[in-house]
Parts: sequence; structure tokens; C-alpha cells
Amino acid sequence: MLRFIIIVTYLVLYLILSIPVLLVEWIIGKFNPGLKDRSSKAIVGWGFRCIVRLAGTNLIVRGTERIPRDTAVLYVGNHRSYFDIVLTLSLFPRVTGYVAKAEMRTWPLLNLWMKNIHCLFLDRDNIKEGLKTILRGAEEAKNGISLCIFPEGTRNKVNDTFLPFHDGSFKIAERGGVPVVPMVIVNSAGVFEDHLPKIKKAKVVIEFQEPVYIDKLEKDVKKNLGSHVSGIISARYFELKKEFFD
Repeated sequence: MLRFIIIVTYLVLYLILSIPVLLVEWIIGKFNPGLKDRSSKAIVGWGFRCIVRLAGTNLIVRGTERIPRDTAVLYVGNHRSYFDIVLTLSLFPRVTGYVAKAEMRTWPLLNLWMKNIHCLFLDRDNIKEGLKTILRGAEEAKNGISLCIFPEGTRNKVNDTFLPFHDGSFKIAERGGVPVVPMVIVNSAGVFEDHLPKIKKAKVVIEFQEPVYIDKLEKDVKKNLGSHVSGIISARYFELKKEFFD
């Protein structure tokens, strides 16, 4: 429980003490939006790295050389833990927002930082609003902003399983004209969810796979893009699990 208390205390203090920084970032954004994007990502990334260290997480990262540097991308990953976002943001080379649940729009201060790094808030219960969010994501991608989405639609609560990947999630990449980068996350639930409410030291493996260029796929694969990418991630997941945890 001590780690949990320390991390919650740190997060609260971080958000409160960052209020003046938010004001500075707002001013920067009025004159240089690109600088604001980069500095906000750096500030949030630093905060997340501190949380990873406080949690005692041994993070093993592979495949970053596979991430295209000349274009925005859509990162797609399996989702088992709240820590998935904390663990991944600093690994992305470009400004990258997350597609988050709509409820997070109301979280004080945190929601402001999320907006600063171009996060989108998806209402999963409203199809019309959900489509608007996906279309906004496509526009962000066209403008050079990468996005990360977990197409299972919710946090999977069962280890070593995968919920169906929603095909609609990939419309961001398809309409935005950017590649999909599959992202395999192994044992992130070992940090927190496997033993709530305790936070424990854990080894987590994250590996980026070769980018998927939708326009180069065969027609039948495009129609089942969710299954295709889920297959890439699940196959590699069990290989990594055997390599690092068996």
C-alpha cells in the first residue's frame, strides 16, 4: 500500500503544482502552438516516468526503430492496465494523444494536460459522437499528430486474453492516411490490477511491431482490419510472455 499512497500523493501534488505551468503553456500556445505541443508532451512524459520509477517497474522496450519518423502514426495496443498510458507516452517520438473514455474529460487539471497533448475523448455510448471523435482523430493525423488507441474498447480484466478489436478504431489511420503501429504490452497489470489496491514491482515488456500500411493491404484484410492487427499483437504477446516470464 505504501507505493500506492506515494504515487497518489505525487500525482495530486504534480497536478496542483503544475497550475502555473499550464498558464505558461497556454501563453506559449498563443504564439507557437508547435512548441506548446512538444513542451507539453515533455512535461507529461517526465511526470509519467517519475510514476514508473516510484512504482519500481522494470520496463523493457523493443522495436522503437520500427516506428516511422517521417509521419504521424496510429498506435494500437492491447489494454490490461491503467498504467498502459503511463508506460507508453515517453516511448513515442512525436507528439501523441490518446483516445480516452469521455468520462476523463471531467477530471480536473488532468483533463487540461490531456488536451494539451491532443487526447480525444470518446463517448462509447453515443455512436454519432463517437464517429465525430474518430473523424477529429483523422484530422489530427493529417496534421502530423500521432494517436494511440486501445481498440478493445475497455480495459481487459482477464490476463492472457484479448477482447475483439473494433474495426472503427482504425478509421483514424484509414481516413488520416497514416500507418498503424501494433504495440504489444505484456504484464502491465502486474503493476497494479493483479493485486488491487497495491502497487508492486513488476517487469513489463512493450514491443512495437512493423507498421501496417492500410492502402497496401488486400481488400479482404482491410474489411477485417481489427482481427488482422489483433492477430499480430496476440501472436507476439505469447512469444514475449514465453521469452520473459516462463
